[in-house]
Formats: sequence, C-alpha cells, structure tokens
Amino acid sequence: MSTKLQTTRWAFDLSTWSPNVAQLAQAIAAVQTEERLRLIKFYFINDFLASLVGRLLMRKYVSQCGQLPYHEVKFSRDARGKPYWLTHADGQQTSEHRQLSFNVSHQGSFVILAGVHGVGHEEDIGIGCDVMKLEYSGGKDLKEFFRIMHRKFADSEWRYITRSNFNHQQQLKAFMRHWCLKEAYVKELGVGITVDLQKIAFSVDNDNELDVDSSPLQGTTLKCNDVSMNNWYFEEHMLHPKYCAAIAFRNYKPEIAEKFVFLKVEDILEPSELADNSEIIEYCREVLRKQRK
Repeated sequence: MSTKLQTTRWAFDLSTWSPNVAQLAQAIAAVQTEERLRLIKFYFINDFLASLVGRLLMRKYVSQCGQLPYHEVKFSRDARGKPYWLTHADGQQTSEHRQLSFNVSHQGSFVILAGVHGVGHEEDIGIGCDVMKLEYSGGKDLKEFFRIMHRKFADSEWRYITRSNFNHQQQLKAFMRHWCLKEAYVKELGVGITVDLQKIAFSVDNDNELDVDSSPLQGTTLKCNDVSMNNWYFEEHMLHPKYCAAIAFRNYKPEIAEKFVFLKVEDILEPSELADNSEIIEYCREVLRKQRK
C-alpha cells in the first residue's frame, strides 16, 4: 500500500560557521575514512567546509529517515560517483532504498539538501537540487559570456533570458535560474552536464517574481526534444537576495511547497568518542591551516 511521502528542504549558511579544532573534530569524527581522504584534497578551506557540511546533511537526513544512530549511517558511491545510503553493512540494499532519494548542492555561502522519503510508496521517485549565486565572475565581458553560453540553452529559454526589458542584472538572474534548473534536472538523472542542453527547455513561472518572500514558485515546466515531461515537477527558491535554488522531482509533486529550513551547526553535529582521537585532531589542525578563498 502506498504511503504519503515526506519532503525535506534544508539549507546551511557557511558564513555562520568558523570552526575551532574541537568543533571540527566532532564533525570529522562523523564521516567515513574514505570521505576524510576526499575532503583533505581540497586546497581552500571554503571548499572543504562546504563539502563536509554536505556530507553531514546527508548523514543527518538518513539518520532521521532510517531511524539510525549517526555513527551507523554508511554511504557508498555508484559508478557515476553519486553517493547513496548503504542500508546494510554488507552493502546490500533493501527495497526501502528506492523510496528514499536525496541530493546535495553547494556554491558560495550555501549548502542545501533536498530529500523525499516514504516507505511503501509504489512508484520509483527521484530528486535533484542545485544552488547558484546570482553573480558573474568569469573574467570575460558579460556579453561575450552570453555569446558562448547561448548554445547551452533552447531558443525559447534564451529569448526569456535576453528580454529587452531586462537590465543586465535581471538577465543574469534569468540565466542563473535556468542554469540552476538544468543542473537540478541532470543531477537527478545522474549523468552530469553531458546531455544536449539545447534539447532541455524550461518555461519558468512568468506570472510571479522570484524573490525571498514569494518563493518557492512551482509554475516551471519542462520539455525534452519538444515533448512535455509531465512526470517532472520543479520548485524555484530564493534562499537569499543573491542565491537561488532549484529542486527537480521525478514522479512526485509535493502537496505543499515549503521554504528551506535553515540549520545551524549544532543541528548537524553529534557527540562522538572519536572526536578526541589524536589523528583526527591533527587532521583538523591541518585543515585549519588551509587558505581561504
């Protein structure tokens, strides 16, 4: 029998967290050894912390949905590098796994997680999310950047992005909104930005202004190769005046489109005996010596 699905939308503002050694050790103690090895390769501490918070959000989410202690949550990666929850220690997944889908994204100051969960739901579901900062820092003139990126958008999308009544900031916002939607969609597909993006045409909600107060908007639709994708549903959010986010739902439309819940660092940390481990302490000291962007 099908059960009602629950949707989770979490956001974390990295600008609110400047960890000391003890607090960072508590966070590092929660992640797996192979995750620590991936994380330490980041050159900048900003990137390290963004990726670490993403892993902690996943751990908190699965811990809540699976009713498991923090330290018992284990992840692996599929052939595409996409993390998934190991529902058994031996790596075998149960049928419940298909009813739990989550995705994380980070850019600039924000890390987000979007998830859908419901044991017993009969239809295969999926979710992808992305967050974008509404700024351009590519070095090239904005007009030149747009000329290069034009080929990544359907004609209908580009007409919207470059509307004559839009100033440069409005055009940039329209560009980032569409790119954010494309990223969220292909992240759920698990193929990355390797598909022909001109064949993916989004029509955003044009009747309402996307801002912090009005978000989320649910009026976005999608066509692939001119075919309406009626099993996909989208939300557009403004987390902050300078940050937009998008969520792509496959085979599921939330009854209520709620805003992201902002978490604090205390919400994603759990006490651990490993936090006093000398190797973890030294690891954290090395991290805190990394440069900031």
